[in-house]
Amino acid sequence: MSITRSRILIADDHTLIADLCRKLLETEFEVVGIVNNGRAMVRTAAELKPDVILVDITMPVLNGLDAGQQVKEILPAVKLIFLTMNNDVKLAAEAFRREASGFLLKTCAASELVTAVRDVLRGESYMSRTICRYEFNYLRRTETELEQEEERLTERQREVLQLLAEGRQMKEIGSILCMTTRTVAFHKYRIMEALGARSNAELVRYAVRNHLVPT
Repeated sequence: MSITRSRILIADDHTLIADLCRKLLETEFEVVGIVNNGRAMVRTAAELKPDVILVDITMPVLNGLDAGQQVKEILPAVKLIFLTMNNDVKLAAEAFRREASGFLLKTCAASELVTAVRDVLRGESYMSRTICRYEFNYLRRTETELEQEEERLTERQREVLQLLAEGRQMKEIGSILCMTTRTVAFHKYRIMEALGARSNAELVRYAVRNHLVPT
């Protein structure tokens, strides 16, 4: 009698890390796919309907936090485990505020990845051991601050801002987001107005500070 294995999608733009995750997990779980950017993750998740997604936070085209939020709108039951090199507790707080089931540092032991997947499949939350000793008070203390920060930009504006911060031209951004160049320019104007930014450099600094692009 065959046993149905839990299905996992891996989203990471670093091929080596994605392959290592696959090898660690495929003996116990079914790895249904690997994607290398956030927009591909949203499309593939909608098609394959995995039980768990391992999500690299700093992916190109669409970052992991925003991609994960879009997937949760399509598949509310999916479990998201965010992967990152960044041990900033504020980033962990933001991930859990966006309905993460797990937050894992890429410096963790191999066994911790498997443990995290098992735990979230049981309906539990998992936090990397190196930061879990002080994160709960921080999560409670910063929840309102994080909500206010997110309200400064719409979801579409965050998408445009990430692509601008990646150095993409307006025509390319329009192609990716299926909008005209004029609409992209309008979004850029509204983003700069909302953030009080006066230059592209200030937009990039905001994007880096809020984990839309890597440092």
